[in-house]
Amino acid sequence: MNSLYPLKFTPIIVDKIWGGRKLHTILKKNTSSDKAGESWEISGVKENVSVVSEGFLWGNNLQELIEIYMGDLVGDSVFEKFGYEFPLLIKFIDASEKLSIQVHPDDILAAARHGSFGKTEMWYVIQADVDAEITVGFNRQVSREDYLKHLNNKTLEDILNTEKTAEGDVFFLPSGRLHAVGAGILLAEIQQTSDITYRVYDYDRMDGSGKLRELHTGMALDAIDFSYYDNYKTVYQKKSDKRIELINCKYFQTSLFEIGKPVELDYFSKDSFVILICVDGQMKLDYQGGSVGLAKGETILIPAVIKNLNLTPLVKSLFLEVWMP
Repeated sequence: MNSLYPLKFTPIIVDKIWGGRKLHTILKKNTSSDKAGESWEISGVKENVSVVSEGFLWGNNLQELIEIYMGDLVGDSVFEKFGYEFPLLIKFIDASEKLSIQVHPDDILAAARHGSFGKTEMWYVIQADVDAEITVGFNRQVSREDYLKHLNNKTLEDILNTEKTAEGDVFFLPSGRLHAVGAGILLAEIQQTSDITYRVYDYDRMDGSGKLRELHTGMALDAIDFSYYDNYKTVYQKKSDKRIELINCKYFQTSLFEIGKPVELDYFSKDSFVILICVDGQMKLDYQGGSVGLAKGETILIPAVIKNLNLTPLVKSLFLEVWMP
């Protein structure tokens, strides 16, 4: 059996009512659509399982790889917990118009209703137009009754926390937190493997066939966390050539790395795959057995058996590093 190597997958491009052109113009995705909203980079979601795009495993999908390589690919502890399901979904999202206000259920609610995992996720803003905004959480303490009153009066936005956003902003979205990506934002999304979204409010927008888009207001009620928090943005200090921890939750850990010189990544202490998402620049990855390039807009899966990587930036580069705790 040939040994495992860092894996790239063919992006799955999904058109959306709110999509745009930035997946092509900024991230060089192969799409001619004016409504390309999402690029699913690594997915184990049924009906949308990622397929390897290069190397001797070309044409195999992620599900098949886990069945063959098990813990060697995902890590023994990850395989023990999730079996043949890949636990994370990695996307790029281009919102040329604002997304609906939505919420995701937690694991308990999602298992009971849908036989699925819940969805905790995070966003890293790659590019934002001037005055672009993100909606996350409430701007005050809200009761269920307050919420319903505003929802029914179509004044929900009055009680939501909306803030200006810019490149490099990070938002952590635990299940239960209301959120919406605003217009003019390109971001990377890291989330649990789940495609369950409860749409709460959609500005009375019509779909392609002239119908109001479906809302899930009743189902969302049991999912929403009505708490108010002082700050919804993840605060961090950018440092060159140093790993900066962004998110450490039970579903995934994410770091940010800006490199201007070669760096060695040591994964001996991790019993997990690692995903690298290049959000700027271009670099070369050397591993035992070969090397591979990684450029802005590309995502690569490092199998758990690969414990050492040498990264050489061809220009100053910035990437997100994701693994299972």
